[in-house]
Parts: sequence; structure tokens; C-alpha cells
Amino acid sequence: LSLLLAVTGIGIGYAGLMKILGGDVSKIEVPTFLPLIAAIISVAVKEGMYWYTMYYAKKLDSAAFKADAWHHRSDAFSSVGSFIGIGAAKLGFPIMDPLASLIICLFILKVAFDISKDALNKMTDTSCSDEFIQEVHDFISAQPDVKNIDLLNTRQFGNKVYIDLEIAVDRNMSLINAHNIAERVHAAVEQPFPNVKHIMIHVNPDKAD
Repeated sequence: LSLLLAVTGIGIGYAGLMKILGGDVSKIEVPTFLPLIAAIISVAVKEGMYWYTMYYAKKLDSAAFKADAWHHRSDAFSSVGSFIGIGAAKLGFPIMDPLASLIICLFILKVAFDISKDALNKMTDTSCSDEFIQEVHDFISAQPDVKNIDLLNTRQFGNKVYIDLEIAVDRNMSLINAHNIAERVHAAVEQPFPNVKHIMIHVNPDKAD
């Protein structure tokens, strides 16, 4: 989707640039009122589709849905730019129509870049944000019998999170009790953090005083 958006943005920008470089600005064709009306309708419909799709994208935590939502919004951007360009052209500034196309091009390319960056991060096991890691760290630290967190690594795969964790417990505790603590931590983390798919927990003895 990001590549399709980029191609669309470049196409719009190229068409506008060719009109500007074509020579006499006064010869740029001024659109009729029909495209102006169509632009207004398009903005309303596409913006509505953006919010509808984004609602389910957040509900399902789907990167594909989010990309599709931004695809709808890029269409809305195009329509807003068209409306401004056509309106200015009707008021006697025909150069504004192709100039609006160049601005629309930049908006769409920015969206395409953001979508591709997010997709690549999720394909290459990038770690989660510092804020998310800190939330998980604080939550685990507050669990009963957890003396310390020796290691906490996260990685994203799609919309799921995988965690590698090392916790320290009382060095004099039995193996069975230490194992039970790890099981409790594992089960506890997945409740407030539903995106966590799996936690690999290693138990260490706490450092002797």
C-alpha cells in the first residue's frame, strides 16, 4: 500500500509540474464547477471511510487496516487540494490548480513513508517503544517475590510482542517455588498487555547480601 501511495503521489505531482513548466500560465485550463462539487463529496466520503477503517484498525491492532485507512485519507487530501486549486482557479488564479497538486504530492509521499517505515519495523523484529518497555518493567517489578529484573528484551512481529525476560528471586527458594513465580509472572503480564504473544522467562538467584 505504501508503494501504491507513493506512485499515486508522484503521478499527481508530475502532472502538476508539467502544467507549470508547460509555458503560459494563462493557458492552463480552468476546471468547471462539476469537479468542485465532486471534490466536496469525495472529501466527506473518504474522510468518513478513514475514520471507519481506523476504528477497526485500532480495535484489531492491524497495520494493514491502518495503512488502508491512510489510503482513504490520502484520497481526502487529494480532494481537499483539488477543491482549493479549482476554487482558486475559478477566482482567476489558474496556477493554483497545479500548485495544489504538488502540495498534495508531498502529503501523500509523507504518508507512504510513514506506512513503509512502520511495516519494515514490524518485519525486522524491532524492539518496542521505550514507553512500552518501561510499563512492562514496572508491572513485572511489582509482582510478588520478584526481587529484580536482570534482563528485559522485546521484539515486534506483526502486531504481536515477544519478550525475553530474566528475573531474580530469593536464592534460597526451592526450584518448585521459583518455577511457580515464573508461571505467575507469565500469566499476569498477558492480562494488561494483550499484544504480548509469548514470554520466555529465565529465573536467576538474587545476589547475596
